[in-house]
Amino acid sequence: MPDERLLLLGLNAMARSHELDYFADGHRGAGIVAAHLLCVDNALDNRASSRIAELVELNWASSPLCAPFPDATPEPERIDDIGITLVEGADALRQVGHNAIFAMLAIKAFRMIPSAATPQRIDGVCAMIRSFKPWRDAEPDADVDPPPFADTAAASEFILREASAAIDRFVGFGQGYAGHMLTFGQALVELAAMGDVGWAESCRTAFRKYVSVTRRGPEPESVRRPDHEPSDLRPTDAAYWEKRGDRAVDIGHAFKYPYSYYDLLRRADDRELTSAWDEKAYHLF
Repeated sequence: MPDERLLLLGLNAMARSHELDYFADGHRGAGIVAAHLLCVDNALDNRASSRIAELVELNWASSPLCAPFPDATPEPERIDDIGITLVEGADALRQVGHNAIFAMLAIKAFRMIPSAATPQRIDGVCAMIRSFKPWRDAEPDADVDPPPFADTAAASEFILREASAAIDRFVGFGQGYAGHMLTFGQALVELAAMGDVGWAESCRTAFRKYVSVTRRGPEPESVRRPDHEPSDLRPTDAAYWEKRGDRAVDIGHAFKYPYSYYDLLRRADDRELTSAWDEKAYHLF
């Protein structure tokens, strides 16, 4: 199992991303945190977790983005500042919900290693969250009504079914909409599960907006993209990671999508839904 080093690297990257490229570098930091959680939460074997750690090392760990911050006295009581910052802009759909996705991962990681919650890192993460801009921020459709996020089983089932429908809808156009349905929705479920129900529910309107956009399917200007070839390998298999090229991690979705996917499946605890998803999961992974 990976140690806490990945969490610290990811927090460094997220806290520094607003000084570089808040969007792409924020993704990288969040992806590193998700890589750790994917390994731990799914009890991946040593082969899989070692390869995941190796991919982080090869792509990001030694970059200036992940460099250490100066030593400072931790202020773990300020972790809540991240949730407060999220709420400030929560009604708007901000770049596919990445403000919520990254906020949740940062909050979770800081709570796991409160010694990293120094003022400079907390301020940096808050600055990153404030950087996200409204995107397709129209009123949601009235019939989009997710269950309360604190009802983690029902909310997870809703998110998984919406993401599954999105995969079918976007075949031939890439699966970013389905992937971000998982990551955005799971972030809100996870916030609620951690006890931060108010922060999760503050993003309800934004999430409804995203579901509404996704249900409409590809736009006339949408670019066609090749679909993944069918495969039985999944991100819980060591061979899945060993087969990936050393640079095949994009900007972190390789880790964030499966982390959210498996977390939602556990919470939904629906054998039929899990089986249906496994038949099409290769589209996403």
